[in-house]
Amino acid sequence: MKEARFALEDYVHFLTVERQLSQNTVKSYQRDLTSYIRYLESLQLETLNSIERSTVLQHIKKLKESGKSSRTLSRHISSIRSFHQFLVREQLTTHDCTIHLELPKIEQKLPDVLSIPEIEQLMDVVDCTAPQGLRDLALLELLYGTGMRVSELIAIDLADLHLTMGFVRVFGKGSKERIVPLGRSAIDACGSYLNDARPKFIRAGQDPDALFVNMHGKRLTRQGCWKILKDAGQKANIQKVISPHLLRHSFATHLIENGADLRAVQEMLGHADISTTQLYTHVSKKRLKDVYSMYHPRA
Repeated sequence: MKEARFALEDYVHFLTVERQLSQNTVKSYQRDLTSYIRYLESLQLETLNSIERSTVLQHIKKLKESGKSSRTLSRHISSIRSFHQFLVREQLTTHDCTIHLELPKIEQKLPDVLSIPEIEQLMDVVDCTAPQGLRDLALLELLYGTGMRVSELIAIDLADLHLTMGFVRVFGKGSKERIVPLGRSAIDACGSYLNDARPKFIRAGQDPDALFVNMHGKRLTRQGCWKILKDAGQKANIQKVISPHLLRHSFATHLIENGADLRAVQEMLGHADISTTQLYTHVSKKRLKDVYSMYHPRA
């Protein structure tokens, strides 16, 4: 169905330029909708107006039968709904066949977090006698000290980091800017990296603005960050799967456990909706329950 594929190109342009969604989010929409359009083509529908509610439901049913989780199904439905709303708005179709299409109930899974001793273990195993170690410690301290996403971390430029004033400027989803304060550990680690390590990595013609660079002077990638965390986790003998998001979860949980205001945590994490941040209050309550069960004599 060429009509649908042309419409998808327009929709991707709309998401990128007008809504200014992140590259990863746009790719997610594009992937889901490409799968949807392939299904439409298998039905040999002639026009976009030929799509009915039952068509969409049948596609979702096939995804479910293939073993997709409720979370994945929910994302597919959201992508398809948003696409059809765009088609109606652009007058590419006369009706929205996804109206009142319900999302499957998602079982809320509480994120895993590192304990404070595990965080200390992770930082202590980094060899700060080498330039690479200074960079890795600064990266770990900044991830845990600010709760930023890995995509936000690798996008930071030198001009975004203000060590004297104690904050970093972060550009989140949709290029939304936020200011996140820095703790003393992150400031000291970043200062040592900038003074004693980064100059040794920089090469002529490479990215001079990037805060975190690899051994060749190029901006650090997502894969590079994951490798640094994985190596540190193995050296620290931590059994949990170490990832940038695990440090983000730990950042938020530790703040809330110590009495931080939920709105402040929402602002620092860059959450558009406070309901997303409220998940960490559940994590905190679960941890309290676990502590009670472990230590109270009549638990």
